[in-house]
Amino acid sequence: MAARRGRGRGKSKKNYYFTKDHEQAIIDYANTRDVRLRTQLYIDYIEPAFSEMVDKVVFTYKFTTLPNIEALREECKVWLTTILDKYDPNKGSKAFSYFSVITKNWFIHKVKKTSARSKRETDFENLTGEVEQKYLSSYNPYHNKREEVEFWNFLWEEIDTWDTGNLKENEKKVLEAIKILLSSPDDIEIFNKKAIYLYIREITGLNTKQVVNNLNKMRVKYRVFKGKWNRGDI
Repeated sequence: MAARRGRGRGKSKKNYYFTKDHEQAIIDYANTRDVRLRTQLYIDYIEPAFSEMVDKVVFTYKFTTLPNIEALREECKVWLTTILDKYDPNKGSKAFSYFSVITKNWFIHKVKKTSARSKRETDFENLTGEVEQKYLSSYNPYHNKREEVEFWNFLWEEIDTWDTGNLKENEKKVLEAIKILLSSPDDIEIFNKKAIYLYIREITGLNTKQVVNNLNKMRVKYRVFKGKWNRGDI
C-alpha cells in the first residue's frame, strides 16, 4: 500500500482522508471472508474515511439544514457499512467516487422523506438499544448503573419471548446473532452500530438485504419494549 499522507488544509482538490490506502482497504475487505481481518480494515481505514466523507458531503451540499442532521449522519455511516460488498472495482469506478455519489443520493432521499417529527423522536428512532443505553444519563451514577442493569435484565427476558416457535429461518438466525453479540461484548472489538451489521452478516451467513430486513423486524419489537420501559409499564 502507498504511504499515508497527512491531511492538508490548503485549497488543493485532493483529499487526504480517502487515499490509495483506503481504496485498497475496501478492495481487500470485499475479497476476504475473515471476520478479524475485515474488522481491522474497517477500524483502521474504512470507518475513518467514511466518517469524514459523510461529513464533507453534508457540508458541501448544505444538508446541514436537515432536522436531526447529527443522527442522520451517523445513520448514513452505518448504512454505508451494509453496502461495502456491492462495490466492484472492476467496473472502473474508484471507491471514493462510488461512495461519495451514493452518500449524496442517500441524503437527497432523506430530504424528500423529511417530515415534521421532532428531533428527539427521530434521535430515539435511530438509536439501537446497546448504543442508547450509553447515552441515557442521570445525576446519580449509582442509580444510573442500577437502572442500566435492570434494563438489560428485562431486555434479555423480552428477547427470549421473541422466539415464539413461528419464526422463519432467517429471523431465527438474526435473533440468535443478536443474542451472541449482546452476550459476548468483550469478544467484539468495536461494539457499536457501525459494526453490528458486519458481525451479524458474518455470524448468520445472510446477505445484506436479508440482515437489514430481519433486523428491522427486531427493531419493531425493541421499540415496543422500549416504549413500555419509558412509560414505566415494565
